[in-house]
Amino acid sequence: MERIGFIGLGAMGKPMTRNLMKAGYPVNVLTRTRSKIEDLLADGAVWCNTPKEIAQKSDVVITMLPDTPDVEQVFGGKDGVFDGARPGMLLIDMSTVSPIAVRKLACDAKARGCDFLDAPVSGGDIGAQNGTLSIMAGGGKSAFQRAMPVFQAMGKTILLIGDSGAGQITKAANQILTSITTEAVAEALVFATKAGVDPAKVRQALMGGSASSRILETHGKKMIERNFKPGFRMRLHRKDLNITLDAGKAYGAALPVTAQVRELMTETINDGQGDMDNSSFLLLLEKLSNLPGTRS
Repeated sequence: MERIGFIGLGAMGKPMTRNLMKAGYPVNVLTRTRSKIEDLLADGAVWCNTPKEIAQKSDVVITMLPDTPDVEQVFGGKDGVFDGARPGMLLIDMSTVSPIAVRKLACDAKARGCDFLDAPVSGGDIGAQNGTLSIMAGGGKSAFQRAMPVFQAMGKTILLIGDSGAGQITKAANQILTSITTEAVAEALVFATKAGVDPAKVRQALMGGSASSRILETHGKKMIERNFKPGFRMRLHRKDLNITLDAGKAYGAALPVTAQVRELMTETINDGQGDMDNSSFLLLLEKLSNLPGTRS
């Protein structure tokens, strides 16, 4: 089996790495805080000190990092992946980053004789833990076919969308839908509460009709239970919308509602909700609606 190098073992990357190990892959790892992955190291993952070392000891390198500058630094910075890469390697970025940036990285990888895929994911930390992520890839067909067994250890719905950058464009579309829908669910529940109707029963009724959605099911439940423990942090979702709006501007796509939701996200972050789950839209809307004693 190919040797996998995995860089970025946070809330998503760590369980993804765990699933690769369960599938039998030898895994080299690097993350910001070593103490948080001591259990993986005890189970056979091999620590490396730099992205360059990861590349030197691996056949396939996967990154799962917070933002575009992090990915660019890990690949192209001093002692980065490109410094240790050799012809024939497969490089995969599974972060949510700029499609413009990944297209450049793909060109840089090609110049070194390496294949590059952008393969962002959807499904959250639960999907990462269960190995049921949706993986949307951009890049060449042969690189995708080579990556498929690796992807199958981490995901369930796996599609090659198109050439480099297509995976990130698809993820941006996903973030448009999830952000707007999450805010809409919060609006609907606050509206019901202000009108004196039980929001839990409203949600139950809506789940049986045309307004039903996975967001209403999962995030609506979190809102009813007032459980804002982060699955996907508000500040990270806003980061994704920043990427989406920048790409929309570059490609000339009008995204007016996405822009409005991004501004509401900024308000939630200014209110101290940046590290809460994105379902905490509810708290901001309660505040704007003068619902007393409901914040938590």
